Amino acid sequence: MKAAFAAALLAALATQVSAVAEWGQCGGLNYAGSNTCDAGLSCVYSNDWYSQCLKSTSSAATSSTKTSSTSSTSSTRASSTSSTRVSSSTSSTKTTSGSAQASSAVPTASGNPYTGKSVWNSEYYASEVYAAAALVTDTALKAKISKVASIPTFTWFDTMAKVADLPGYLQAAGSSILQIVVYDLPNRDCHANASNGELTYANNGAALYQQYIDGITAAIKASSGSTVVAVIEPDSLANLVTNLSDSRCSSVQDQYKASVVYALKTLATAGVYMYIDAGHAGWLGWPANISPAATLFAQIYTSAGSSPFIRGLATNVANYNALTAASPDPITSGNSNYDETHYINALAPMLASSGWNAQFIVDLGRSGKQNIRTAWGNWCNIKGAGFGLHPTTNTGNSYIDAIVWVKPGGECDGTSNTSAVRYDSMCGGVDAKVPAPEAGQWFQDYFLDLVNNADPAL
Repeated sequence: MKAAFAAALLAALATQVSAVAEWGQCGGLNYAGSNTCDAGLSCVYSNDWYSQCLKSTSSAATSSTKTSSTSSTSSTRASSTSSTRVSSSTSSTKTTSGSAQASSAVPTASGNPYTGKSVWNSEYYASEVYAAAALVTDTALKAKISKVASIPTFTWFDTMAKVADLPGYLQAAGSSILQIVVYDLPNRDCHANASNGELTYANNGAALYQQYIDGITAAIKASSGSTVVAVIEPDSLANLVTNLSDSRCSSVQDQYKASVVYALKTLATAGVYMYIDAGHAGWLGWPANISPAATLFAQIYTSAGSSPFIRGLATNVANYNALTAASPDPITSGNSNYDETHYINALAPMLASSGWNAQFIVDLGRSGKQNIRTAWGNWCNIKGAGFGLHPTTNTGNSYIDAIVWVKPGGECDGTSNTSAVRYDSMCGGVDAKVPAPEAGQWFQDYFLDLVNNADPAL
């Protein structure tokens, strides 16, 4: 959904109420809705395009009166396919003006980063959800949708331009955890089409990627108070385990490794807790794949300096597997690691034998319904999916630090338009919901399916 359209919907919704609820938008460029928050909330400035109603804290940013409601400047949210939302230089200055200067002290890791901390809720995703609610007339469904807006998801930095928004997010997060996805590897997702990125190694991609990582690192070093948790490059290293027969992957395998190692080393200097993407049970859990995967991940960990901030691995990102399946899905036949628990319990000891006592986070944002695919490898906008277990540190598994929602439910996996440049056959397959927009764009019908099929129910 285009940002301007979303903003108009939010404004229309805001005019129907006298005050804005927690996490709702209350200010920003071109915003025409209510600036009044519910009792106990303050309208907090995050960047020039967005202010939201939050509970008052000592770390809150300044009032949204910094933003102008009359400016003609509009914003376009960055996605894997669209032009990016670019913060102006003045916005970046504003959002960092109250932050501490970068410290020369070496940060100290303190174990599970989620322990004893609240997690900041993505302001942009909340705005998408409220826009989705504005299109619904059924009051019961609208109430369910509103609950989704309060569930924390990760913020994806899938273009270089988005890095300019990071200071604002850090300021808004305050002392809470800011969850991000580092996702701009050159020749990204080499075995797919829908998630191809903006950088290529043939066009100075290695140097540009280092600039991207350096920008993220500098912004975090310049902030104070926030704990940053990052998922590192979904699908990248997993492709080097199973897809080297594809020349698009084999031709960049050394560059992939070098870039990921650079990201890990550099972000560790800013005290970022990192979980390298490790695919999922249906990808790397197979007997032929899990041992090579463990070897590769351990090598990357060692090459990056074995920092304690390289906390572990992220599994099931943007996928649909159960944490613990009641019974194996028929499509998993032949793989004893038929859910994420089996996969993690098998992988962790392999990593430990190589000197890495890795911990895990698991994305269950779209895992509410099982046995909904005809093939385990199908991943694009799967029909019948529902929101899954809510984020928690009560995981029941000593290897798992937290259950999280990495993929913002409702943002499309890829287009079903066969004539599109970035069309992937998975997105027009038998299990995919169609018609679907481009990757990263809002998919209202799919979002409503996730809400209605949620388990636990919203």
